[in-house]
Amino acid sequence: MKKHNGMRPHDILVLLKIISLGEYSYLKDLSNQLGISPSEITESVNRSVLAGLIAQDKKTVMRNTLYEFLIHGLPYVFPQKPGAIVPGIPTAHSAPPLNKEFKSSEMYVWPDPKGEVKGQEIIPFHQGQLNAAKDDLKLYELLALTDALRVGKAREKQLAAEELRKRIL
Repeated sequence: MKKHNGMRPHDILVLLKIISLGEYSYLKDLSNQLGISPSEITESVNRSVLAGLIAQDKKTVMRNTLYEFLIHGLPYVFPQKPGAIVPGIPTAHSAPPLNKEFKSSEMYVWPDPKGEVKGQEIIPFHQGQLNAAKDDLKLYELLALTDALRVGKAREKQLAAEELRKRIL
């Protein structure tokens, strides 16, 4: 059995993409949709199997385990502090679905020079995340909710956890 050297940020992107798809046929499809090389996708899935986040079939996300990891582990394993004001794509409480609940002058964004919104920079899990999120609304919302867990205040985290429960479980 291969040694597990810990999860990588883009592993979260891969797992959430599989959730948004419901199922997938080929790792190559995930690679194309996420802008991550096929070998990185394979390694990511293997790490997730070892971590108990994907079943041995390498296709079935262990949804309860993933949910628990996102709620209790993600903010500690992949912490994020808002950065400089940059143009970008809204995330966390600034993006759907939480932007309906929170009206704030404090915007959080994934940096994108073509972005129409300015806000504090939140570094994406992977550079391919922006394009993948633009092409998949479900994935975009899942990623924004995970960012709310990483950077949000108590109420934002609570609502993000409730929304993730509905979408993952």
